[in-house]
Amino acid sequence: MTLFSQSHSPYARKTIVFAHEAGIADRLVIIDHETSPTNRNPAVFAVNPLGKVPVLITPEAGAIFDSLVICDYLDALHTGRRLIPATGAERWQALRLHSVAQGLCDAGIALRWETLRRPEPLRYPPLQEGQTAKLLESYDLLEQQAPFDGPVDVGQIGLATALAWLEFRALPDFRARRPRLARWYQEFSERSSMRATAYHGETQDGPAPTPIAG
Repeated sequence: MTLFSQSHSPYARKTIVFAHEAGIADRLVIIDHETSPTNRNPAVFAVNPLGKVPVLITPEAGAIFDSLVICDYLDALHTGRRLIPATGAERWQALRLHSVAQGLCDAGIALRWETLRRPEPLRYPPLQEGQTAKLLESYDLLEQQAPFDGPVDVGQIGLATALAWLEFRALPDFRARRPRLARWYQEFSERSSMRATAYHGETQDGPAPTPIAG
């Protein structure tokens, strides 16, 4: 299978970490593609009309996209314990945590637009403040309520890759005054799946460069 990815995308890294945790990372051919809302990548648009990564090219379903959908697909390809629980409280706990993690990434990306990527005269400070509030409120919720024990699941994978991206982009610090969250993140970061998939590179808001196979 071929995965269209990006070395600094939290959504793409989630799917790769998931594949490692499922024991099937060796079945993926990963090709990095630079994309952004101002950087049309024809190869990505050819398989995803939203022009975003990750995209997984599968033998029987063609191109599938959205990181959670890709993880769901990958979860059916291995014989071990499911990383997306099928039923019960464990399922909704994992998916709820995944939703918070997804929201962290969404808010962080929006915050970067208002503080770095958008031309300064076009930035809107109230939007910056609103996105920052989403991050800080989510950090506090995670410190108080998140399930930091139990088997690894899609929620934990999503959270770890989201926090790593927020740290990589020097966005509001989740470690300050949140020792439980910081300790869990540090421990999860030592997993081989995380160590094998570190972020690197910068967003390119210009013409798409030549894809790099990995």
